[in-house]
Amino acid sequence: MKDLINLIDKKLDEYMQIAYPEDIFKAMKYTLMLPGKRLRPVMCIETARVLGCDIEKVLPSACALEMLHVQSLIHDDLPCMDNDDFRRGKPSNHKVFGEANAVLAGDALLTFAPQLIIEKSKDLTSEQIVRILHEYTKFAGAYGLIAGQVVDIESEGGKLVKSPEETLDFIHLNKTAVLFRLAVRIGAICANASDAQIKEFDDFATKFGLAFQIYDDIMDEISSFEELGKSIGKDKASGKLTYVSLYGMEVAKNKFNKLIQECYGIIDKYNSAILNEILNKLQKRISK
Repeated sequence: MKDLINLIDKKLDEYMQIAYPEDIFKAMKYTLMLPGKRLRPVMCIETARVLGCDIEKVLPSACALEMLHVQSLIHDDLPCMDNDDFRRGKPSNHKVFGEANAVLAGDALLTFAPQLIIEKSKDLTSEQIVRILHEYTKFAGAYGLIAGQVVDIESEGGKLVKSPEETLDFIHLNKTAVLFRLAVRIGAICANASDAQIKEFDDFATKFGLAFQIYDDIMDEISSFEELGKSIGKDKASGKLTYVSLYGMEVAKNKFNKLIQECYGIIDKYNSAILNEILNKLQKRISK
């Protein structure tokens, strides 16, 4: 997995060249190149690999996916959103480049990502590229990531249209699980996977995304800034709706473990050391 992360970092650095006006490209690259787990591009590439695709074919799309994820982080940290001063152990984008440039850096990453897919995916067919772009625009927009962010903000103010349980599920599915789903779906498309295989990996990513958000909710309660690289306890302080606040710590841990076991069951036949490593690491940190 470390080798794969190093490859992704190398390609991101290669793709994100500094041009004029430098301020916007520096802002884009700043958060993009902060050390991270690169879970979404790793899962994208590994899905493609286990389904028989050369990883070179999927690298541009995987890097574009990380750009989309980083865009969401930059905007999520803004004072008008979650108002967080730190990301991955470093000052948030708006603390370094100002709010206006941070907003624009996020916008630029959002649009540069599909440009990258179109320009760099030389080994994919036109049909595959169109399918990937359709998935990207659908999952990144008002039917996916943005919808989750909106409901997350509304729930923090106590403005619930649905029940707390339905609202929390909606947030988890659309703010977190959606990018993991996008990752494996893009990987599967690059591999010319069948509809049945795409659904199988989509189910895995949905369960993983829910588990990952519950993991994040738990870590916000029990972890430290040094471990996570971001402010701790903000969710509780702001009255944010989380799995822990709604169900309690014990239920949250049980639900997390159940989802992780279901993930193992889905991918077992693919014998993926990387996907198993990801699951193992999350489970180990929660069971400390």
